[in-house]
Amino acid sequence: MSAPPLCNITCPQCEANVNVPALQNKQRAVCPRCGYTLSIYHRNDMPASLALSLSAMIFLLLSLPFNFLSFRANGQQNSIDLPGGLNVLVEQDYLTLAVITGMATLVLPGLVLTGLIILLTCRLLGTPSPWMKTLLRWVEWLMPWSMAEIFLLGTLVSLIKITSLADIAIGLSFYAFVLFSVSMSAALFYFDDTRLKLWLHNGELPEVTPLTPQVASLSIQRTWALLFTALILYIPANALPIMSTELFGSSEPNTIMGGVISLWQSGSYPVALVIFVASIVIPVAKLVVLARLTYAVQFKELINPGRQIRYYRFIEFIGRWSMIDVFVVAILVALIQLGSTLAIHPGPAALAFCALVFITMLAAMTFDSRLIWQQRKDSDL
Repeated sequence: MSAPPLCNITCPQCEANVNVPALQNKQRAVCPRCGYTLSIYHRNDMPASLALSLSAMIFLLLSLPFNFLSFRANGQQNSIDLPGGLNVLVEQDYLTLAVITGMATLVLPGLVLTGLIILLTCRLLGTPSPWMKTLLRWVEWLMPWSMAEIFLLGTLVSLIKITSLADIAIGLSFYAFVLFSVSMSAALFYFDDTRLKLWLHNGELPEVTPLTPQVASLSIQRTWALLFTALILYIPANALPIMSTELFGSSEPNTIMGGVISLWQSGSYPVALVIFVASIVIPVAKLVVLARLTYAVQFKELINPGRQIRYYRFIEFIGRWSMIDVFVVAILVALIQLGSTLAIHPGPAALAFCALVFITMLAAMTFDSRLIWQQRKDSDL
């Protein structure tokens, strides 16, 4: 069984015009110029994506009321559920960290799932309406900021960090959150926005904004501005403490690199490598690659567009995973509050690093990848 015939699609990343035929099961349409996936078809993909989205929403709701993690040390015990953990951050005067964590791990994933459920239900049962186009745009915009799977990895890193300090117990909400993350990832895997857009726009995809000199100049200027801002934030994010550990009244601050060194010295080599790559290597790589790309397209010095577009897609994909360290801090602060005996507090670097991650993500989004191919188009004229 094949998918319904598609149409001529203008690649959003290089502006190539591609004639896409009907796809067979597990086939995908790829742009011949830049390799971007234009569409992918799985048999019964929309019912499957709808069922997985509903399952993910149920597991998300089930992850809220029950115990998430328990921490026991020196005869004292502390347990948190997900809303309770956010409330601890608020009570400790870390409102911004609580809002960021709650939005990225609960609110935004819930909004994305709600949008998917509405769109896919309407696709299977009804006819398109104008408001659905706006809803789809919002869902696509919110997807990169939905970080449930990153929060889950941050939780696992936190558990490894503190197993030597105390006994850790995993609650029902933790397992529900794992199932929620897996179900949501699977729902997005089966979701094909291209065919949904064709349905919403009566068989024709919406026109892409032309890459005019004004659009190109604005993209370059915004990307440079965001990169310089991120470079400034990189200094306090790495120089200042990201958290401090209070043990029997004595406080010990830790920078990101200090935490990596401590983990390595304690023998937690995989975790140390994960934190080092996510918190040190990836932000630097994003700044260097984006700066190089922006400079090259501005002064028309690109030599190998195919290689450069792969670099761009790679940093665009991995950039959000730097949030692991922020979520590790949020989890440890919410869980480890045993008065003067043992407590963990976030440092000033936590918000600086969070801002760094968000701004580098915005810089990657602001950079118009079509500029990579503009030099070749100009030379062909």
